[in-house]
Parts: sequence; structure tokens; C-alpha cells
Amino acid sequence: MNLRGVGVSPGIGHGPAYVLTASVPEPPEGATYTGEAEQEKERAMAALTRVAGELEARGNQAGGEAEEILKAQALMAEDPGLVVKVRSLIDRGLAAPRAIYEAFTKYRDVLAGSGGYLGERAADLDDIRDRVVALLYGHAMPGLPAATAEPYVLVARDLAPADTALLSRGDVAAFVTEEGGPTSHTAIIARAMGVPAVVACPGATTIRPGVRVMADGASGEVRLEPAESDVADAVGAATARQAAVAEAQGPGRTADGHLVPLLANIGSPADLAAAREAGAEGVGLYRTEFLFLDRTEAPAAEEQRRAYQAALEAFPGGKVVVRTLDSGADKPLAFLPSSAEPNPALGERGLRTFRKFPEVMEAQLGALAEIATDDLMVMAPMVATAEESRWFAQQCRAKGLRVVGVMIEIPSAALRARDLLAPVDFVSVGTNDLSQYAYAADRQLGAVSALHDPWQPALLDLVAMAARAAGDAGKPCGICGESAADPALACVLVGLGATTLSMGAAALPAVRAGLAAHTLQQCTFAAEAAREQTTAGAARAAARVHLPELARLGL
Repeated sequence: MNLRGVGVSPGIGHGPAYVLTASVPEPPEGATYTGEAEQEKERAMAALTRVAGELEARGNQAGGEAEEILKAQALMAEDPGLVVKVRSLIDRGLAAPRAIYEAFTKYRDVLAGSGGYLGERAADLDDIRDRVVALLYGHAMPGLPAATAEPYVLVARDLAPADTALLSRGDVAAFVTEEGGPTSHTAIIARAMGVPAVVACPGATTIRPGVRVMADGASGEVRLEPAESDVADAVGAATARQAAVAEAQGPGRTADGHLVPLLANIGSPADLAAAREAGAEGVGLYRTEFLFLDRTEAPAAEEQRRAYQAALEAFPGGKVVVRTLDSGADKPLAFLPSSAEPNPALGERGLRTFRKFPEVMEAQLGALAEIATDDLMVMAPMVATAEESRWFAQQCRAKGLRVVGVMIEIPSAALRARDLLAPVDFVSVGTNDLSQYAYAADRQLGAVSALHDPWQPALLDLVAMAARAAGDAGKPCGICGESAADPALACVLVGLGATTLSMGAAALPAVRAGLAAHTLQQCTFAAEAAREQTTAGAARAAARVHLPELARLGL
């Protein structure tokens, strides 16, 4: 039996399955308390403080990226907005465990709805919530084995940093989770540990404890009870693949020397170290939402400035592309009034929200202007018309920002990219949302997930339109959607005219190797072949015919 998920930390891990299935039960709906409200509040606050302290202590013990992650979680546990919400619910009669549960659930739903990096932070809130609820009830949190005869494959619905941070390669052979994504903390910690990991693997928790499992952290394949010869073959192939990928060093370029800067998508300063280690040449998409979500008031300009400055300092001389606040609709902010919308993805989000709340715009653009250099590039999300592009450019230039761009993630923007480009210096294609709007398929709805395959020929056509318009205008056209993380598709995107590629840090080495193995002409031929097809599968197959070295590299 084989399962398949998303490989987020390369390598082959094999061993007996340890399945973490226990969970903290949800407190009964409407549960009340006896006694005084103030005493119940004190009980809740004490539990939050204790959990925050435990998380910080584990972070200090773990060090490295795990320390930053756990300290961030500790801050979340005592977030002022959450504390106010918990107190309010207790005042309304709810017992402390239920108040904690409801307060955290509200904020986790905001994060989950945002998708991508921020969506994957929802699991962090779940873990904090469960730890506080368990403490209030006097229950023990589900734990990991103290010691085993051999490294095990840790299988779970999702994994909490507090559990995994203190593990080592000697404890665990691989991680396999049903949930999570490339930027989840399971993925981040796995890469930092050098442990193979597969996330978003349906059916993972149905694996029987003790069954021998082999997980391929590159392909995402999870095999149950593999033959010893299969394990040996897979380990050998993975070792050869990693060696071949590691040979490609330096700036992103094709085999004939055509430069294609390879950049990283980040969500916070905590992502910068991994991006540097993976050889990123800069930041192609800085999602600034992390500063604003889950807060009761907007972050001060100085706090924002420090966060943006960190990226410039991490990549001296490299480009840093900052996306202005992409909020509204499915990413509501607690400190901004919002109204119910029947179709949130088609409502007031991105630039539309920015225009509606000029004080938020003023603070963010002002913070960016304080550190403005020729390497700082600022772009707006959800730009639909030339008028919006012109307005955004005027606002940025009035603040003294030097390099201004817009995102192409709405079909109208791709169709009239020439007009949107006129007042700005660059465009960046967000293939995730561009796919959603081109195919009328909600990114959060699994039933239509096939329409989000980035190999869909119509999506490639829209990318080609934007890239051609940018080329004609002599301006850069980057790709910041995760489609660039596929080495084969990365070559196709370059063949379509993309001038930079940005992706999660883990994908950078393989993309660098794939590009370095093919000429610009091969990339162009692959792009043309893909666009001639009528299905995503056919487009992928046709492109790979012109990219023969991918097979040798195991990509």
C-alpha cells in the first residue's frame, strides 16, 4: 500500500510507525463555572502564563529555528487580543476551558482562511489551545516515546513544534502528517533537523502503529511494509539525487548562462535564515500579513520598519520585494471594521482594502519609505485595472519609494498587463490566485483542486501574456506563486519570459539544478510545447520531453 503527500524535506526515512492519534477533547459547548468570574479569569490567565513559560523553556533548550518558533508561540499564548476575548467570554458565563477554546478557535479560523504561510500558522494556535485546555482539566498532553530501539517514522494529523523541537535524527527517521504544508512548522523543523518529511498526506493516521514505513521527503511517496531491496534502492537514488542537485551552485542561470535570479517567498523575519542557507539571492515575496493578523490594533510603523529592514540586511545587494498588506474578505483584521460578503474572494481584499483604510496604508508605506533603497521593491496585491496601478504608483512615489510594482493575479490584469505596467517598474505574477480567478475555483475547496494545477495551459497563456507585455516594456516580470517551486515548471516559466523566480526556500536547490541543466532555448521549446496541449497532464509531459536532464537529476 502506498500513500502520497507533499515532500517538504528531502531524503529517505524508514522505520516502524509511531502514530500520534490522541487529542485533547473539546470542552462542552456552553460549559459554565461556579464561583466568581474573577477567580475563573485568574485560573485562565495562570494557565496561559504557564503554557507560555513552558513553550519558551523548550525553545531555550532546543535552540536554532525551533527556539524562534517556540518563543513566537509563547507570545501568541499571551496575546493581548486573545486575553481580552477570553476574559469577555468568562464574563458571559463560560468556563475557562470553553472560553479558551472559543477565543483561540476564532483567531485560528482567521489564519486558516488566509491560506499559504499564514494558513499553516493555524496549527500553532491549535497546539497552544490544547495545552491550555489540558492544563485546566488536569489532563496530560499526548506525548512521544522516551526511547526506542531504532529511529521511528512519526505519523500524526499534524505536529506541534513543542513536541518535535527536542527530537533528533537519532530519535526519528521521518515525519508524515495528514495536514500541514511547505511552510508549516513541521516542514521548517524537519529541514532544520535534516529529517525527511511528507505533509498533506491523506490517510496517514490510518497507518497501523509498528508497521514499517518508508517516506520519501522529495517525491512525497509513503510506502508501507516496503521490501528491504526497495529501501536500499530508494536510499541510493535519493543520495544520488541530492549529490546531483548539490553540484549546482551560485546564482540561478540556465546552462548557456542566461541569469534567472532565484528568490525566496517569506512570511516573517524567522524565514530569512532558511532562505539564505538554501542559496536565495533575495526575497521575491514578503507577505506582510503576519504583522497584522491576530491583533487588536495595527502594528506601529517602527515595528513594521524593523521587520522589513531585517530582510534587506539578510540580503545585502539582493532584491527584496515587499507585498503591501493583503487583507480583507477571507483575511479580516480585528482592528478594521468589516461586513459580511457573499463571495469573500471577490470582495474587498488586497489593494481594495488598502484604499478603504488610508491610515493603514500611510503607516505601511511610511515604514517602507524610511528604509527605501534601489533594492527595496514594493508591490500591491489584487490589482485589477490600469487606474488602480496608477493610483498605487502615485501613493508610493509620493512617499519616496523608488521601485514600485503590481501583482498579476486577476485575469484582467494579465489581459491588459501593458496598461498596468505603464506607471510602474515591474510586475510579479501570483499564480496561486491567478489560477483561482481564471478557473472560478476556490483555492480552499478540495473538490475543485484539479483546476489549480499550475500546468493548466490557460494559466500558462495568462503568464505568457504578462511576461510578453513586460518584455516589450523593458521591465521585469517575476513569478512569486509556488508554481515556481516545480523544477520542470520553473524552466517553462523562464521559457515564457519570467525574469525571476520566487518560491519556498526548500525548493531552491532543485530549481537551481534544473535550470542549470538546460539552455534558454530548451526552456522556450518546453514552454511552447506545454501551451500547445489541452490538459495539465499533457502539458507537463510535453514540456519534460524538452527537459531531458530532469530525469537524470531525479527531479
